[in-house]
Amino acid sequence: MGDRTSPGLDESSGERATKRLKVDDSSASQPSGAEAAAPAIPDGGSVNGLSKKPSEPAAPESGAPAAGGAEITMTDAPRASEHLTAQPVSSGTEVAQTNATEPSKDARDRGGVAPVKAEFYRYLIRREPQDVGVDDDAAEGRTQGNAGDERSHDARDKRSNREKKPRGQNKERTFGHFDDAIRLCNTRAFSSEFSPRECKFGDRCKMSHHLRKYLEEGRRADVECFGGKCPVFEQCGRCPSGWKCRFVRSHMKEVEREDGRKELVLLGGATTPTAEGAEPEPGDEQRPGVVNTVDSATKIDLNRRRVDMSELDKYITWLNAEAKTTDAIHQRRKKNQQQQQDESSELQDLRAQYTEPPLKPSEKRKLYFGRDTPVLAPLTTQGNLPFRRLCVDLGAQLTYSEMAMGLPLIQGNKTDWALLRAHESEIAPPTLDASRSSSVVQGYDNSQDIRFGAQIAAHQPWIAIKATDCLRRFVPHLRVIDLNCGCPIDMVYKSGGGSGLLEAHGKLERMIRGMNAVSGAIPVTAKIRMGIKTNRPNATTVLSKLAFGARETRDRLGAPGCAAVTLHGRSREQRYTKRADWAYIAECAALIRSYNDEAGALADTVREPDASSLPAAKGGKMFFLGNGDCYSHVDYFRHIDEARVDSVMIGRGALVKPWLFEEIEKGQYLDKSASERLTYIETFVRYGLEAWGSDELGIGFTRRFLLEWLSFTHRYVPIGILEHLPPSLNDRPPLYRGRNDLETLLASNNYKDWIKITEMFLGPCHPGFTFQPKHKSHAYEAEG
Repeated sequence: MGDRTSPGLDESSGERATKRLKVDDSSASQPSGAEAAAPAIPDGGSVNGLSKKPSEPAAPESGAPAAGGAEITMTDAPRASEHLTAQPVSSGTEVAQTNATEPSKDARDRGGVAPVKAEFYRYLIRREPQDVGVDDDAAEGRTQGNAGDERSHDARDKRSNREKKPRGQNKERTFGHFDDAIRLCNTRAFSSEFSPRECKFGDRCKMSHHLRKYLEEGRRADVECFGGKCPVFEQCGRCPSGWKCRFVRSHMKEVEREDGRKELVLLGGATTPTAEGAEPEPGDEQRPGVVNTVDSATKIDLNRRRVDMSELDKYITWLNAEAKTTDAIHQRRKKNQQQQQDESSELQDLRAQYTEPPLKPSEKRKLYFGRDTPVLAPLTTQGNLPFRRLCVDLGAQLTYSEMAMGLPLIQGNKTDWALLRAHESEIAPPTLDASRSSSVVQGYDNSQDIRFGAQIAAHQPWIAIKATDCLRRFVPHLRVIDLNCGCPIDMVYKSGGGSGLLEAHGKLERMIRGMNAVSGAIPVTAKIRMGIKTNRPNATTVLSKLAFGARETRDRLGAPGCAAVTLHGRSREQRYTKRADWAYIAECAALIRSYNDEAGALADTVREPDASSLPAAKGGKMFFLGNGDCYSHVDYFRHIDEARVDSVMIGRGALVKPWLFEEIEKGQYLDKSASERLTYIETFVRYGLEAWGSDELGIGFTRRFLLEWLSFTHRYVPIGILEHLPPSLNDRPPLYRGRNDLETLLASNNYKDWIKITEMFLGPCHPGFTFQPKHKSHAYEAEG
């Protein structure tokens, strides 16, 4: 195509609004459409929907010199009226490059298209539109109905009527199956060929006891990535997957014995499962560097109600009785106000009906949230252990587990308990800026602090209390226990949990009070939203309840004991549409400061609350964090300086570019090259294999969660090709060509390209593996 130049930025807006560019007649001899614009496609996939026969691509070398990591100098962001819009270019057509009309407030709130530089717009790739969206409400949230479900059956099909309805989380999605063709018995999976453990099932065992047959016929060939060497064995000197490892030939050998027989043995010593005949769970004691593991015996005891919770039952009975008394006081005061009467003796008698609680809060560990402690939000599905570990490597100071449901924890459900596992890097103390010692709480010991906290969800106080007690007993490394009061998905909300607690203030207060009483030295925090309805925010009311308690309880029972609150600047109704309301967050931050000043004024007075009911902050003050749409260090520091929050919790921004924490630490933009970004993917794969195993199941899990992450990372637009900074999380990337073919591949929104990327490090997919992006089905959402 002929050369085209975009209107100069120094031209007036009226001139740019009327300027039109004509395609030169000489372009007729050039290829048109996608042929002219299509970049060279790297081996191993397709780019933005243009397929090419795949071949094995080369993975980047670890430790390769970082490219493009220098500080970027850009012009300031132009006003909304100066944004340019570019249309896809095709030969022989007229192309208009005009000013966008002044967008409406609603359009600005929702975000638009990322402002890519004009020279990259010239290489737009034309293709047929795909049924692939990036709307965060659909991609990250559970919606109503599923009319397009391919698994639906005709109502006249009697067989389909008898089929069992799927139950549980993410029930509308399936990932197929990825297991060995012949399952090897665990009595053989971790032992040398001639010295297996005895199988308690004997000849009745349905699994294979023939090691050589399993290696030859029962499994797929070894993975050739990483040079055919097991990453777990190379890192740790042993492989917990034993003979099931897909890299097993790199850590096995055949030894000839004295009698002439040849025996297959594992290098690095045999690995023994935790229980006789029991398959070791992913993340069990054998997983290197993994902490907060709960053994199977404990989970069985919970499931069979063998764990003593009698003291908790007494406290819950007391708490319910206090709730009835509080309600009676409220109703009597309301009646007196209606009748314009003074405080009656009946009301005084109700207030005098106070009994000591069976349990009282313990002294809490001191906390610190500050400018130098950016927080990774609790992220459902994507906030897994390997991703959190990667973020810690890149500078995240505080992390949270995925949201665990309280009732399954009490019932010993192994899936929910697995969410509380952490890596040893997460139990290291957060980095503290010594120059900000004035804002550190008196008595805070950084050497005893850790990064990792747990988040739970519950819809009844007794569930939250018992789940908190279980965490205190069985999970040794926790910084805080956070109660989710903002989850907007229907399954949680309709049961009364998550954001349903925002309009059940009495229940929420009892939950926090009870959790604070049984959590031991672990502080209790809460994460909330602005409210249920966008036009009726009530976070200010919720904050007052968390800070002091209700009017009827604050004098009798003291403060609930919430150590910190995180406010997501959206309502449940908004989900992830529109921008986060940081003006409202700033309003709430000012309210928290006034609450803290009010609490300080009560010191050394008769009204000073009992110290045992206070949070872990300095003088009993609450920390306050903001959350929503943080996508650069500029956003982070602006929110702290303007909204005056203690710190910022980062969710989707970290999913799109996890080096955001590195940008915050260095205080500058980092233009990561495509090879650097691919190195982060390789690091995630290595961490995934360590966490979930290098066997067929572990590789399948690693592939699945890598694909979930790639469904966010493709939205990243390199800052080196942006027209202006700072970037906006709500701006969607247009179709563009990157600065090289790998960068273009990483920008593809075709999930088939994502699968090709996983095959660079994990080999070909299992024949039974399937993947459906979240935006094509209903699913849990990522908080943040």
